Amino acid sequence: MIPSHIRAALEKPYSLSDEQIQFYQQNRYIKLKQVFDAETIAFFNDAISKRIAVMNHETTPLEERNTYGKAFLQLFNLWREDETVKELVFSKRLAKIASDLMQTDGARIYHDQALFKEGGGGITPWHADQYYWPLETDKTVTAWIPLQATPLEMGPLEFSAGSHQIVEGRDLEIGDESEVIIQQKLRVTDFKHVIEAFDLGEVSFHSGWVFHRAGANTTDQMRKVMTVIYMDKDMVLKNPDNKNQINDWNTWCPGAKIGEVINTPINPVTYQN
Repeated sequence: MIPSHIRAALEKPYSLSDEQIQFYQQNRYIKLKQVFDAETIAFFNDAISKRIAVMNHETTPLEERNTYGKAFLQLFNLWREDETVKELVFSKRLAKIASDLMQTDGARIYHDQALFKEGGGGITPWHADQYYWPLETDKTVTAWIPLQATPLEMGPLEFSAGSHQIVEGRDLEIGDESEVIIQQKLRVTDFKHVIEAFDLGEVSFHSGWVFHRAGANTTDQMRKVMTVIYMDKDMVLKNPDNKNQINDWNTWCPGAKIGEVINTPINPVTYQN
């Protein structure tokens, strides 16, 4: 059972200022402090870590994996496997922030991911998430929720502020090639590369087309992060552009029809005005 005061913390609205919304619209990322208190983070750190221990089947040694494999242990849709984790994923507090930032009438879940970067784990290469998503508009936002304070040594998320304006690089899968090509492109632009630690309870939100990466975890501790990917509650499925978008259609919005709102049992609306 989830304690009532933690459930209340998940429901309580987080007020964004006009300046914060404007900052997000301009940069397509924002970091917000004290989204959750220490007790709430500790509670879900424990719950998510236990679920990862059950779901994780990665046995290849770190040094034998490719760049993507070294970046993190990646497990999806924990909300369908664990009732406690579902409480966090369905948090109205998070979903309202997402909806306010997207400037939509509500937020629908695309899917969730746990991203656990092992001690000694490598970089997460530059990429834009929406390359993988068969979604009609850019009204998307990912909540990146560290389950501990995350200093630079652990590889926190980094952003290229405002880089959603760049079209070049959008057709690249995450990997060695995307790291090199996107880094070269960003080097000759004026977009600010934001590399900052995350305080305990701090959560970032970024849109699907903003370029981002993460450094290596040079500590001996696991960098634990939970993410929830939101889309406009009225998001329409588009004709997929690549094989990854076809796979995402079949995996994360099965049964949705091209040209119609993605309203499947595993894409619930978790907040609406």
